[in-house]
Amino acid sequence: MLFNTLRYAEFFAAVFVGSWALVRYAGAWPRLVFLLLVSYGFYAAWDWRYLPLIFASSTVDFLLARAIAREERPRARRAMLIATVALNLGFLGFFKYWNFALENAAALRALLTGEPASVGHAFRVLLPPVGISFFTFESMSYVVDVYRGELPPHKSYLRYLLFVAFFPHLVAGPIVRPRDLLPQFERAPSLTLEEGGEGLFLVAIGLVKKVVLSDQLALNLVDRVFERPENYSALEVLAGVYGYAAQIYCDFSGYTDIAIGSALLLGVRFPKNFDAPYKAHNLADFWRRWHISLSTWLRDYLYIPLGGNRGSELATYRNLMITMLLGGLWHGASWNFVFWGFLHGLGLAVTRAFQRAVQRRRSAGEGERGGATASSLLSRVPLRALCVLLTFHYVCFAWIFFRVPTFSQAVLILRQIGTLTTFHPNLPPVLVALLGVALLSHYVPERLYERARGAFIAAPAPVQGALLFLVAIGLHEAASAAAVPFVYFQF
Repeated sequence: MLFNTLRYAEFFAAVFVGSWALVRYAGAWPRLVFLLLVSYGFYAAWDWRYLPLIFASSTVDFLLARAIAREERPRARRAMLIATVALNLGFLGFFKYWNFALENAAALRALLTGEPASVGHAFRVLLPPVGISFFTFESMSYVVDVYRGELPPHKSYLRYLLFVAFFPHLVAGPIVRPRDLLPQFERAPSLTLEEGGEGLFLVAIGLVKKVVLSDQLALNLVDRVFERPENYSALEVLAGVYGYAAQIYCDFSGYTDIAIGSALLLGVRFPKNFDAPYKAHNLADFWRRWHISLSTWLRDYLYIPLGGNRGSELATYRNLMITMLLGGLWHGASWNFVFWGFLHGLGLAVTRAFQRAVQRRRSAGEGERGGATASSLLSRVPLRALCVLLTFHYVCFAWIFFRVPTFSQAVLILRQIGTLTTFHPNLPPVLVALLGVALLSHYVPERLYERARGAFIAAPAPVQGALLFLVAIGLHEAASAAAVPFVYFQF
C-alpha cells in the first residue's frame, strides 16, 4: 500500500475518522487496539505471510526486556541481551542476506573448483519481509536501552506492539526510538488545529517531492541514463548522476514528510529525519543531516559500543569504517552497498584527520599566527561554498555505486563521464528546471520554508482546502500511469 496512491488516501481517511471517533466515544484504550489492528492490516496488505514474524519479534523483545530488568546477575542479563540481539539479527540475516550468502558461497566454490556457480531455487528466500530492517532496529534498540538502564521496561504489551507496528513508520522509517514514541501512546491523544494544519502541509509537501520531482526525474532521466549510459553524452550522464542525488533525496524525504504528517494527524509526533543534506560542508555534517534516525542509531548502538573516538586515532578510524561498512550492508545484500559504505567511511576518516590536523596546529599556536583555524576558514563564504560543492560531488560519486546493480555498470558510467562530450538532446528545459528545483531547494533559507508552513497553518480551513485541491490537481497531472514505489521500501 504505497503512500503515493489513492488506496492509501482512502485507508488513511478511514483510520483518521475511526481513530478520533473512538477517542471521543469510547476512550483512548479502544483507539490503541484499533490502531494496532489497522497497522497489522497495513502490513498484511504487503504480504500477510510475514505478519507472524513482526508479532513474534515484538513479543520476544518485550518479554526479554522485562526479564532483563528483573534480573540482577550481570552474567544472566548479558546472556539475555545476547539472545535478543542474536534473534533480531538472525531474523534480519536470514530473510535479507541468506540469498546473498548463498550466491557468494557458490561463487567461491566455482572459483576453487572451476564448476559453474549456481544456487538452487529451493534454497532461496523468495521475498524478504518489507521493512524488516526498520522494525528490527527499533525493537532491538528497546531491549538495549532497558539493559543499559536508560529506559524502564514498558508495562503495556499492547502499547509496545503498537510502537513496533505503527503503520506510518513501519515499512521505511523513520527509525523511531522507544523513548520518543512509547510515552506518546501513554498520554491522552489530542490534535490541535495547528497540528492538523502542519500534518496536512507535510503530507502535501511530501507528495510533491515524490510525484512531481522524484518520479519525473527517475522516469525521464535517471532510469534511462543508468540503464544505458553508453547512449548518452558525458553531460547527460552527469545530469543523470545529479538527478539520482535529487531523486533519492526527494523520494525518501518525501516519504518521511508523508509519514511524519500522517502520524501527526493521528496525534503522534515523529522526530525530524532530514535537514537539507546537500548543504553539508563535509561528510560528518552530511550524516548529521541525512537519514538522521539511521545515522544516530548507528552512532549510539554500533559506533559508540565499538569504542567511538575514545581510543587511539587508528581505532577511531577503524570504528568509523566498520560502522559505515555495516551501514552500507544494512541497505541491501550487495557488494555495491558495502562499497558505498566504504566510500563514506573513508570520507569520514579523511574529514576527521583533517579536522584533527587543524586543531593540532591551533593548539601549537600556528592557528593564531596564520589565522588558519577550522572555524575561521569555514567562516569565509567562498571557502565554505567550495567545501559544500566538494562534499556534494563526493556524495554523488558514492551514489553511483548505491544505484547501479554491478561494479561494471558503475565503471561504464564513470568512463562515459570521462569522454567529456557535451551534446544534450535528452535534457529538455523542463527536465533541467525540475532538476534545478530539486537541488536548489536545499539552499532556500530555512526562514522562508517556516514562513510558508506558518502561513498555511494559520490560513482558514477553506483556504487550506483550496490549496490542497490545487496540489491534488498538480499531482494528478504529474503522476505516471502506475505509482512508482519509494526507493527505501526495498530496504
